[in-house]
Amino acid sequence: MSYTALYRKFRPDNFEDVKGQEHIVTTLKNQIKAERIGHAYLFTGTRGTGKTTVAKIFAKAVNCENPVEGSPCGNCASCRSIAGGASMNVIEIDAASNNGVDNIREIVDEVSYSPAEGKYKVYIIDEVHMLSIGAFNALLKTLEEPPSYVIFILATTEVHKIPITILSRCQRYDFRRITIDTIAGRMRDLMAAEQVQIEDKALRYVAKMADGSMRDGLSLLDQCIAFHLGQELTYDMVLDVLGAVDTEVFGRLFRSVLGSDVLSCIGILEEVVMQGRELAQFVSDFTWYLRNLMLAKATDNIEDVIDASTENLARLKEEAELAELDAIMRYIRIFSELSGQLRYASQKRILTEIALIKLCRPAMETTDDAILDRIRQVENKVENAAILPEGMDLTGLGSGTPSMAGSVPPREKPVLPKAIPEDVKQIVSKWQAVVGNTENPMKMYLKSANLSLGGDNRLQVVLQDGIASDYFLKNETNREQLERVVSDFAGKQIAIDFRVVGNEREFEDSYVDLTKLIHMEIEEVDE
Repeated sequence: MSYTALYRKFRPDNFEDVKGQEHIVTTLKNQIKAERIGHAYLFTGTRGTGKTTVAKIFAKAVNCENPVEGSPCGNCASCRSIAGGASMNVIEIDAASNNGVDNIREIVDEVSYSPAEGKYKVYIIDEVHMLSIGAFNALLKTLEEPPSYVIFILATTEVHKIPITILSRCQRYDFRRITIDTIAGRMRDLMAAEQVQIEDKALRYVAKMADGSMRDGLSLLDQCIAFHLGQELTYDMVLDVLGAVDTEVFGRLFRSVLGSDVLSCIGILEEVVMQGRELAQFVSDFTWYLRNLMLAKATDNIEDVIDASTENLARLKEEAELAELDAIMRYIRIFSELSGQLRYASQKRILTEIALIKLCRPAMETTDDAILDRIRQVENKVENAAILPEGMDLTGLGSGTPSMAGSVPPREKPVLPKAIPEDVKQIVSKWQAVVGNTENPMKMYLKSANLSLGGDNRLQVVLQDGIASDYFLKNETNREQLERVVSDFAGKQIAIDFRVVGNEREFEDSYVDLTKLIHMEIEEVDE
């Protein structure tokens, strides 16, 4: 016998088995018990929430010979006939492929014939928003005044596309997204029936990935079971099958972003890519992680709004304290925009790298939240470097203290060197050739570097703060490679000091530019 997918095998056949839509189920059962059955219903809601399932149960219930508290008995001839798809009283129509005027006119003609057996003829029109305007108009009069034995059930995921004239003739029922707890509980029962072992953490992750859709959750679970057939399904296995990333990675990435560590962010992304994870899913999950951080930052009782274990909640609270709320909201904005771009992009990885660099470099943006982030970074640098005199207020508004501009002593002008070693002078004069012998991205970063002379007459390469400085200062291999190139040109071992400045002005105020002095008559010394 062929295999039946979980969502088909365990599709509810009575109202009691429908999960997460109690407000609709109770209303329909009460209507059946009181015999106050309407002539037209509109079921609307996101995919996989039970619209078609409830419509079929309702069709069975209104025709059932022995209904039990408004639910179909499932044993009478009518219930068995409808369940087997052999009943002439229940007509299912897919409006996506039968959306023309002629298709609706056939229904209108059939309506005039009473049911051969049972009480009602039930027309279930799925994806009704796909009908053409002409088809809606052809349905209008019949929908308003159908024969007493006809019930129309219209189902749609896009209710805003349905004309108001149709909406006003139907009882509307909005199917809600199903909660993670409800989906996980239903899947737990089904796994017990299927005798499949699965970790609770893995089950809840699949339920979260279902995004409120029971059908999506069962389809994902089916996929995971098939990949690891006969084994206990673990959390790591689920992550592997669904191309998802463990939340621990998000914590590391978030800390790297806060530290403006571009290389670390790119390295973490490299790990994700090499593990075969889907980038669109990674971006979506990281955005959700940032959302949880935002809620943890904005409220004290996050247990009520975030579905996570006690351990994960504690970690979220700790990480949320590391950043300001507006900064987290800026990160969410950038990654939400990225999520939309990735849908049709061919270079997903490059777009993701650009977004990570934006997170680390708020100077790339001119939005209000980016400016606030830039100010915060400057304040952190000031605090870490201890530039401010003790007791001075940063804004100049502290009690009895002068402003920052009036308190910081003027910077001393750099002193011109009395002598430049011959090998350093040689390197400076041939710097363009040195740069030309390197490969990108090193070549690109060196073109914007400045040369100066440090202690012990050592060559200094001065880099602007950012990607260029990270490239050399956070990667010893890159520093050693540049020293080898320089030493080859000088014919001897040359040690290089690397320095970082915020901008060109800071370099001019703090360092001597050897490229400008090299043509002047300065005494040469031998080392």
